[in-house]
Amino acid sequence: MSTSVSELKALLAEPKQVFITTHHKPDADALGSSLAWASYLKKKGHSVTVVTPSDYPAFLNWMQGNDEVVVYEPRHNDRQVRDLVSRAEVIFCLDFNCLGRINELGSYVAQASGTKVLIDHHQRPEDFADISFSNPKAAATAEQIFEIIRDLGDQDLVDQGMGEALYAGIMTDTGSFRHPSTSRNVHLIIAELLNAHIDLASVHRRIYDSHSEIRLRFLGYILKDKLVVNREFNTAYIAVTQQELRDYESKTGDTEGLVNYALSIEGIVFAAVFIDRGSAVKISFRSVGDFSVADFSRSHFDGGGHHNASGGVSYTSLDSTVTRFLGLLPEYQAQLVSTPAVPVAVAPPVA
Repeated sequence: MSTSVSELKALLAEPKQVFITTHHKPDADALGSSLAWASYLKKKGHSVTVVTPSDYPAFLNWMQGNDEVVVYEPRHNDRQVRDLVSRAEVIFCLDFNCLGRINELGSYVAQASGTKVLIDHHQRPEDFADISFSNPKAAATAEQIFEIIRDLGDQDLVDQGMGEALYAGIMTDTGSFRHPSTSRNVHLIIAELLNAHIDLASVHRRIYDSHSEIRLRFLGYILKDKLVVNREFNTAYIAVTQQELRDYESKTGDTEGLVNYALSIEGIVFAAVFIDRGSAVKISFRSVGDFSVADFSRSHFDGGGHHNASGGVSYTSLDSTVTRFLGLLPEYQAQLVSTPAVPVAVAPPVA
């Protein structure tokens, strides 16, 4: 496995057929990184296709290049996507570190003959890539993409559309620059992106202020009736049923950020959101300070991620998943009670 920019430069020295993919249910960092990187590679003469393993929130549709994204739908375009993967000379895997995060695409990528390049900031990457830029200390994959473009000597190719996509990724993965991952380097990169005339206010508004009325009513219902606070373990959680998702016509992205409301409560160290998706219960974990939700999720819910932000999955019912979660808390009580509710030191990325 390599992390050499010079090796990447040699790989891209001649025009190539390029395939870019990112994780299931892409967020702003995943999509923004992919589209900015695609725009850069097209400027360098490569033929590029971005394929996402699932749909993604409508509030990301404004990004430059969005109209050309291929959303993988097994029943409708499986042959097309398989052909794209098999023909690709270079396959870029952005913002995920194990092939399981791209669902059915994982087996296609694993079997493909193209050179695989990983660009990611999550902990404990799988060893599947030929070239790897894995940096868990990075705040966002978008931060890494900018650095790679800069190190390749092409920073001047970053235009407004690319810059706004990268800014969206960094902004969201740092919690609007409030998480401990917001380093000096992050601010320096944002300063450089301003040279591309990015519109900071517009990006923020399109992501955070473009929700439907019913989504806000869903949020109000969740906070009023579904938020559970357990002071004994400095923990808060939310469990959402399939029926509640139907009642509020939930769309992709509507549950994004719910876990942060639980974590925002004074004194809370550990927060979780459980979403019943039918085939599985999808889980988001967040924490502050020294309590590692990556370790917790990896140990108990087949997950992982960052020290203070991770995901997991459960294949039992929603009720039994929550019961299991609550049953684990006594094991961690000493940590949860002793951890300050406000971070006191710089920690690994939490996005």
